[in-house]
Amino acid sequence: MNIARRTASGTLLLAGTLGLLLAAATVAVPGCTAIPGHVEIEPAMKSTYAALVRIYVVMEEPGGGRMERMQGAGSGSIISKDGYVVTNHHVAGDATRIVVNLVDGEEIEATRVGTDPMADICVLKLKLDKRKDPAKPLPVAQWGNSDTVQVGDVVLAMGCPGALSQSVTRGIISNTQLIMPRHEAGMFKLDGEDVGALVRWFAHDAVIFGGNSGGPLVNLEGQIIGINEIGMANLGGAIPANLARHVAEEIIAHGSVTRSWSGLECQPRLKSDTRNAGVLISGVVKDSPAAQAGLKAGDLLTSWNHTPVNVELAEHLPLFNQLVCATPVGQTLEISYLRDGKSQTAQLTTVSLSRALGDPREIKEWGIAVRDITRPMALERHRENSQGVLVDSLRPGGATADAKTPLSDDDVIVAVNGKPVQNVADLVAMTRDLTRGQTQRVPVLVNFERGTRHILSVIKIGQDEPMDKPARARKPWASLATQVLTEDLADALHLKGKHGVRVIEVFKGRAADKAGVKVGDIITALDGTAIEAAQPEDREVFDTMVRQYDIGATAQLSVLRDGKAQKLTLTLEAPPQEEDNAKTFEDKTFEFAARDMTFGDRNSRQLEDTQTGVLIDKAESGGWAQLAGLHSGDVLMAIDARPTNTVGELKAILAQAQKDKPRRLVCFVRRGIHTQYLEIEPDWR
Repeated sequence: MNIARRTASGTLLLAGTLGLLLAAATVAVPGCTAIPGHVEIEPAMKSTYAALVRIYVVMEEPGGGRMERMQGAGSGSIISKDGYVVTNHHVAGDATRIVVNLVDGEEIEATRVGTDPMADICVLKLKLDKRKDPAKPLPVAQWGNSDTVQVGDVVLAMGCPGALSQSVTRGIISNTQLIMPRHEAGMFKLDGEDVGALVRWFAHDAVIFGGNSGGPLVNLEGQIIGINEIGMANLGGAIPANLARHVAEEIIAHGSVTRSWSGLECQPRLKSDTRNAGVLISGVVKDSPAAQAGLKAGDLLTSWNHTPVNVELAEHLPLFNQLVCATPVGQTLEISYLRDGKSQTAQLTTVSLSRALGDPREIKEWGIAVRDITRPMALERHRENSQGVLVDSLRPGGATADAKTPLSDDDVIVAVNGKPVQNVADLVAMTRDLTRGQTQRVPVLVNFERGTRHILSVIKIGQDEPMDKPARARKPWASLATQVLTEDLADALHLKGKHGVRVIEVFKGRAADKAGVKVGDIITALDGTAIEAAQPEDREVFDTMVRQYDIGATAQLSVLRDGKAQKLTLTLEAPPQEEDNAKTFEDKTFEFAARDMTFGDRNSRQLEDTQTGVLIDKAESGGWAQLAGLHSGDVLMAIDARPTNTVGELKAILAQAQKDKPRRLVCFVRRGIHTQYLEIEPDWR
């Protein structure tokens, strides 16, 4: 079960029963041990503070059948002259766009080199060629040796709290072997990876705030001895620098981290065990290297490839796991263990540790977000292989959710129209072939697994073409708004016994305005026919009478104004375009919908008749438009200085953008009485 999740601010939350256990990037850790005033921190500030960076990201996570985007922020350190930056995986591991700010305020775009959720380490690369002065040297932080860190050492926590400018707090090392509470062991996961299996944190009381995640923990020599990640009660937790550095260097060299897997599941020796060494094997995964070597639950492992092992306490287990993971993949090694009190040995050949979760991807034609099935995912689901596509989530109202036999989260799609689906790439290719050139949804036969069941369903996939709304018969419009002259209102206006409607708005420049109708007039008859309206439910009586005429016809209004009767001649005109007849457009890339503006839109927003633009109907949460700040109700007047007076013009501009794939689109928007420029920065993957 994955209980860790990122918030929109790029922070890490640890749920469950951890109580006050929160990410370093989430909540301030109150209290800071007083440090004697004579302690000099200036050398550390000079050598490391300048290399501290603030990181802004747009990240993606699957949810509701979509890849939802959110903005986040965190901290990091420049660790090389050529622009490599180290931070947390939970800060930038799922980022699709990254911008880094240096201490002096310079902003530099960055790319993700690689990420490792198991150690919660991510490496970025600054785009130095995009700088105003590419030759300007970068400040670089230096790694320290975390093996020499001791309780009581003075440390500085550097970071960017609240995504604000860089800052420093001071404290001491409180514990060098911080682990998850026993009842939460194995529950701290990022992208399905158990972070606590490898990481044993440095606990410290240097105050950390939201946004500090990924920032360095620094000694007084100005060396990085940890990467801040979590907080527990009054303590912060930092990943030891030696582990972080090893992971970062492997990512820089290879783009990812390779680890060995044996299939062993181990735990500390039981309290009743009187032996003085070894680690207890609590389980062996079926068909794993350990199972093939003959190892069983209950065996006591005493050495790993001739290296003695000893796990008496939970604090010792991460070091054993590091030893196993660091073994070269494919190496055959000797294992020594005790079974029933007898010493035995076995040969074990490791294999590569697979990722816990496959990468998520949205398939719009199906209305689903899916993942490839990794070996751990297959094992957890008792599947014989990793073939198929896992349904991560469904979009309500989408093709898959609307099927007569709908799929559910965690179902596995194994075939489409009788053709096996090996992975996500297969499903994407099949979808493209099945929907190419189609203007309507295409029914496909889907074979999927739900637990041990094999189920068939017909799903109509594809993107629906917008349907033209049926045209309404054109009926005349009085060009004014009214309320019923109720009995109570008539009495209050000294018009006892009168029936009709009271004018509450006259639309400027329209027929009623030209006829001289004014707000407050009481209309009692139309061409001599009394308007029998006296109850609130009679509010449609007057409009219904008007609609009996032809457009262009004249009608005589009997009006009471200031208690005096008079006649006004009204020429009935065609109604303006109504909202439900306005042309609409929905863009799937930027995930927003717009429509032509109507008379009602302009009137309700008190816009001039000359106001141009299209009205934003919807901006999907987590879409590129919404991330740029586009809101429902905005009037979009131009994109890249090209007018968007109609949805037709908007559609043409966005179609060209799909071809040109610009770095950003500049939208000129009106919101209320204000105008502003917004930048949509899509990821054209």
